[in-house]
Amino acid sequence: MSRSFRRIIIGVLDSVGVGALPDAAEFGDAGSDTLGHVAEWRPLRIPRLARMGIGNIRPLQDVAPADSPSACYGKAALASRGKDTTSGHWEMMGLILEKPFPTYLESGFPAEVIEPFQQAIGRKVLGNKAASGTEIIAELGARHLETGRPIVYTSADSVFQIAAHEDVISTDELYRICEIARAQLRGEHEVGRVIARPFRGRPGSFVRTEGRKDYAIAPFRPTVLDGLEEADVPVVTVGKIASVFSYKATGRELKSGNNSATTRETLRALGESPRGLIFANWVDFDMLYGHRNNVEGYAKALEAFDRDLADLLENLQPHDLLILTSDHGCDPTTASTDHSREYTLVLAYSPSLQGGADLGTRATLADVGATVAENFSIEAPAGASFLQQLR
Repeated sequence: MSRSFRRIIIGVLDSVGVGALPDAAEFGDAGSDTLGHVAEWRPLRIPRLARMGIGNIRPLQDVAPADSPSACYGKAALASRGKDTTSGHWEMMGLILEKPFPTYLESGFPAEVIEPFQQAIGRKVLGNKAASGTEIIAELGARHLETGRPIVYTSADSVFQIAAHEDVISTDELYRICEIARAQLRGEHEVGRVIARPFRGRPGSFVRTEGRKDYAIAPFRPTVLDGLEEADVPVVTVGKIASVFSYKATGRELKSGNNSATTRETLRALGESPRGLIFANWVDFDMLYGHRNNVEGYAKALEAFDRDLADLLENLQPHDLLILTSDHGCDPTTASTDHSREYTLVLAYSPSLQGGADLGTRATLADVGATVAENFSIEAPAGASFLQQLR
């Protein structure tokens, strides 16, 4: 078929889940509902998302369903056995994981992981337990300053995180240490991501910097991104997208460390890349508010994104398709500070479409990638395209 859209923009609202999946209890997430619970916290002022049809996906307090949604709307289940960044984004691009990445929530990393790591970097480590990033820095930051020992921690996600004060271990050295960890974590201990977490400040006022860097494993099967590369379809990735795919077929990378920067760089991509895929991640919902159980911060971030959405929509051309989605949940109202097993939102908008089609409950988030694949006449590794439903 001929290409329907010259350009597709995928916007990942990181962690904005829309209700617990049927198997959420198996992951300790029964009743999780990120967007729903944030809307219950206080009235959300998100008029642009409301006009697109976010309130049509599922009932939301004080966000009425649009009578004539400007976008097509729905939600997608996660077919992969996980609730982390890597599995969510990979599934979005057609790589569904049958086996989840290993996690170390109960007792941290075993000696067979930590001891070779310590030998390789020439330092002992602090922590080695599951913890909130801000909390473990507050707990162990002063001792880190005294000893020079990096702080290692994990979470319910498959991550090996290393935090270090910039005055004790330079950012470049921290990245080198992370590269050592990434090279060592193989086989049964091959976690989804190693993450550098630099911070600064003094005891009682430590703050993490925007020097975070993710070291993900490379996708072990072709994704939609590989198909686009082979077909010479330009790809621009904004924010952490490129690192999540270990820079495999991720095209031109535009870096951003927060939501405002992601909006700015996405607008830049719209101005500079007339065709192909623009793939962007708005990370603050997850990184700053979901993991810190900051409900008010989460609500304000949604409202700020809604305001930024005005500029994004204004810069779309008739041949553009914008797909807003998410990768998992991170309900800030629950006791847990980890990701939650939830449906992901789907809103598909183009100035050339009437909108209003109910895309229903998709069996897999891979349907987003399958839609991209059909549009650019390449084969999708998984999923069912909803391209024809948009017309």
